[in-house]
Amino acid sequence: MAERAQTEIDRVAEGWVDTLVDLDPTVGTYIGRSEADDRLPDYSPEGHERASEATRAALSALRAAPVVDDVDRVTRDDLGSELELALERDAAQLHLRDLNVIASPAQEIREVFDLMPTASLDDWSRIATRLAAVPEAIGGYAETLREGIRRGVVPAARQVREVAAQARRTAASDGFFADFASSANADGSALPDSLQQDLERAASAAAEAYRGLAEFLEGELAPAAGQSDGVGREIYALQSRQFLGAVVDLDETYEWGIEELARMVAEQESIAREIVPGGGVREAIAALEADPSRKLVGTEALQRWMQETSDRAVAELGASQFDIPEEIRTLECMIAPTQEGGIYYTGPTDDFSRPGRMWWSVPEGVTEFDTWRELTTVYHEGVPGHHLQIGQAVVNRGTLNLWRRQLAGTSGHAEGWALYAERLMEELGYLDDPADRLGMLDGQRMRAARVVLDIGVHLGKQRPDGEGAWTGDYAFEFMGRNVAMNDGFITFEVNRYLGWPGQAPSYKVGQRIWEQLRDELRRREGADFDIRRFHSRALALGGVGLDTLRSALLG
Repeated sequence: MAERAQTEIDRVAEGWVDTLVDLDPTVGTYIGRSEADDRLPDYSPEGHERASEATRAALSALRAAPVVDDVDRVTRDDLGSELELALERDAAQLHLRDLNVIASPAQEIREVFDLMPTASLDDWSRIATRLAAVPEAIGGYAETLREGIRRGVVPAARQVREVAAQARRTAASDGFFADFASSANADGSALPDSLQQDLERAASAAAEAYRGLAEFLEGELAPAAGQSDGVGREIYALQSRQFLGAVVDLDETYEWGIEELARMVAEQESIAREIVPGGGVREAIAALEADPSRKLVGTEALQRWMQETSDRAVAELGASQFDIPEEIRTLECMIAPTQEGGIYYTGPTDDFSRPGRMWWSVPEGVTEFDTWRELTTVYHEGVPGHHLQIGQAVVNRGTLNLWRRQLAGTSGHAEGWALYAERLMEELGYLDDPADRLGMLDGQRMRAARVVLDIGVHLGKQRPDGEGAWTGDYAFEFMGRNVAMNDGFITFEVNRYLGWPGQAPSYKVGQRIWEQLRDELRRREGADFDIRRFHSRALALGGVGLDTLRSALLG
């Protein structure tokens, strides 16, 4: 494919990537740029102000740049929306309360080490330098949260307690940093003594910084933290826009979520009767959980099954349903080095030196896994889900600038596609086994329940049962009735929703918007509509907000 000539808008977008890598070196690590791998971001109030100034400068340059083609138009619209929203979030002082159990600096500082190369002595030297920077990063973060205390802009007490507990686990003598340093090797060989000592000193200092973070959270922030889990309509609307890249009617979406949840329950009950004649969902789940042929024991077995399932999907779908480029036919399935819960995907580097990876963070004590429940998860994270979508954007370097390939997009676009992909696999016959369909519906039901829970709690809506307004405590009860998961999973998930408003609904709402766009194009094009062409055209855009996707596909 001929490469498109770079435009001024491309240069602004790629300049923004350079700025982000400089301001937030973890972004560079994520996309495979190593020039800042020995640093961490400045999380202090001063560091945040520098980032805000850079955002304003980038937005001004983008507005001044001419649009020369449709690719430029999409970049201008999407990057412009992202930069404008970032400034709105600044005005709302959201950085002063940026603390939650899954995606705040408390996790980001530690998680960046999962993605750093470890094959050579130079790799470990950079790791040691970055580890030594952890105390300063934690200190800047604590100062930002202190500024929030001074201004009365604070996170909820529940998030403070949970993150303090996470920090103590990270800092423990058998926690991440200690284990990371003690198990270091370069291609199987021990590190030189001097480097090993540097690494262990830096890891010890990093662990001490996390102990200090826990003490700050417990001693200073917890007494000042908010008692309500809900953030209110104004903040929630900003968060929803961030995660969707679209404006939706939150009240209509809440009512739709209730209806969608009821539909998922009815569909599950129907499938359950195929598994256990005359039985319900709980009886079907009990029967499946008692079936040893559908169970994996241990994380090694889980990782091996994930990889085999993913490899098979890539081979078969690449031969029949999608044009899967050679560069993204490799997906590595990994067990994450943490035990916090959650399953996630990290995209390939721009040169594919690090492939796309699916990570499974297995909670402590969880040793058994049900294949019927998890099959659809592999399709969600891999192919035709995140890996196909995100990897395809990286492949399309002849048309898309670096920002479009590596950093653009929203949760609603990516996760909405992944849920759309799950349903697509059902249509293609990969979930013909009623047990596997029940597992897919279990996930879809969970995502529908999250729409109701998330909007309900944060906007203080009336509960679906009519028994008053939503509270954080009721959220745990509600989730327990709508997912067939262990208590540890439910606790982690609900704490995530309470602390990360707007993110959880973006999956199901994103799926809804993807399906609406497909159906509208089918209506417009009639007999000329081709589903594979729709997929190719949509994925060729790379990551975008859902409003941008709508305008690009529908005009």
